[in-house]
Amino acid sequence: MTTGDRVVAIAEGFLGTPYRHQGATKGIGCDCIGLIRGIWRELYGEEQETVPPYAPDWAERSGEERLLAAGIRLFGAPIPPSEMAAGDLLLFRWRVGCAAKHAGILAGPQHFIHAYEQGSVIRSVLVPSWRRRIAAVHRFPDPLDA
Repeated sequence: MTTGDRVVAIAEGFLGTPYRHQGATKGIGCDCIGLIRGIWRELYGEEQETVPPYAPDWAERSGEERLLAAGIRLFGAPIPPSEMAAGDLLLFRWRVGCAAKHAGILAGPQHFIHAYEQGSVIRSVLVPSWRRRIAAVHRFPDPLDA
């Protein structure tokens, strides 16, 4: 099983987990960042860095590209969207000029898994309106036990 396959399988295990701001626990509650944290823990055993508390409007308040910077720190340089594959991390921005503030996992050519704020972790179709909001694509590094 490839790392991408493992990432998708772990993300699918989160489906139905209720949305909880700052949560990161399968079946209990998570937000989009918590989904990525939970996947990271299952792949590598522990998180690489502690995520400080953040308000729901953290991206609007600071205007800083904190999510994009974390993507580079943890995953390395982004890959071109034309090369994205199942299991890749997708980072989204709502509008041009706004900081990226949403994350999901590509589950196949037409779907991604993410924590939906009004509900739970869901699988969504990667329709054109989502595709044009992609700010960065990152690939999970292969675990040492791969």
